[in-house]
Amino acid sequence: MRIASAASAFPQHYYSQEMLLAALQEYWGEKVANPNVLRRLHRHVGVEGRFLALPKEEYVKMRTWGEANHHWIRIAKELGEKAVTSALAAAGLHGRNLGAFFFASVTGISSPSIDALLINQMGLCRGIRRVPIFGLGCVAGAAAISRAADYVRAYPDQVALVLSVELCSLTLQREDVSMANLISAGLFGDGAAAVIVTGDECGESGPKILATRSVFYPNTEEMMGWDITEKGFRIILSRDLPDLVRKNLAHDLDGFLAERGLTRSDIKSWVLHTGGPKILEATADALELKNGQLDVSWDCLRRTGNLSSASVLVVLEEVMKNRRPEPGTLGLLAAMGPGFCAEFVLLEW
Repeated sequence: MRIASAASAFPQHYYSQEMLLAALQEYWGEKVANPNVLRRLHRHVGVEGRFLALPKEEYVKMRTWGEANHHWIRIAKELGEKAVTSALAAAGLHGRNLGAFFFASVTGISSPSIDALLINQMGLCRGIRRVPIFGLGCVAGAAAISRAADYVRAYPDQVALVLSVELCSLTLQREDVSMANLISAGLFGDGAAAVIVTGDECGESGPKILATRSVFYPNTEEMMGWDITEKGFRIILSRDLPDLVRKNLAHDLDGFLAERGLTRSDIKSWVLHTGGPKILEATADALELKNGQLDVSWDCLRRTGNLSSASVLVVLEEVMKNRRPEPGTLGLLAAMGPGFCAEFVLLEW
């Protein structure tokens, strides 16, 4: 099993963090009692700029969840096709080669799901197996790669597509001035990413997927997710998340690696979700990562913000295209998200 390619796609509207801060101050106005709080939050999330699904002026005009969701469907199809087309080209494949399609998103709803709409839009194979994924949030990109690996392990002559599209800006709640929503408004961005996973009979290109592991933490559903109301998606974001990472991540990863006779010191390449400064710092503390081992994640966070499930795929693309390790290097792709849960993918470059 191998990851043959990874490719991202972004909306055309890119704004600096300062421009977005000014727009949000106008958007919320007097609803935010202390504007300095919003300013301080935005300047401490480690983000320099983000892509938005729509021009920033359009968000003030939206009145309903349905209107935002219609934009989500339209733009998800546009970005999804761009990402898939680029990933297929990078892998030297055609859409007719795809045996399964794993689609992940947690920022909009469509039935038929976006994967079905793209099959029609792109003329993909009628026999393709569809697996739409909703509700896994930030972990979904890594989890979808794991499920795609399960598929090609069972069908080694097949190719699986993973696509994540997250348009976080379209979930923004005007009435919600909670700390969680103020933080998320400064942290999350919009974008899409696609990954091609191939079976053992499909060539020798890309890092090998050696093993995967899913970890679920019981009774932690209040840590992260959505409170879904008549107005749309209201963010749930616990301040205790970094503590959960520090208490559990190293133990669970060490157990996963030990089953293969490995330790953390054997891992030389880290492809980790860009959860935000506190999550990245907690991850570095828990795993004792130093000397720039998380630089790629920090750089992606700085350029595009947290893209939820697409983030880890964008980090993967950056590593594959610009910071590829030496052949034989062991690496780990990992993310955490609502559940609360973690996903590990052991790679050999």
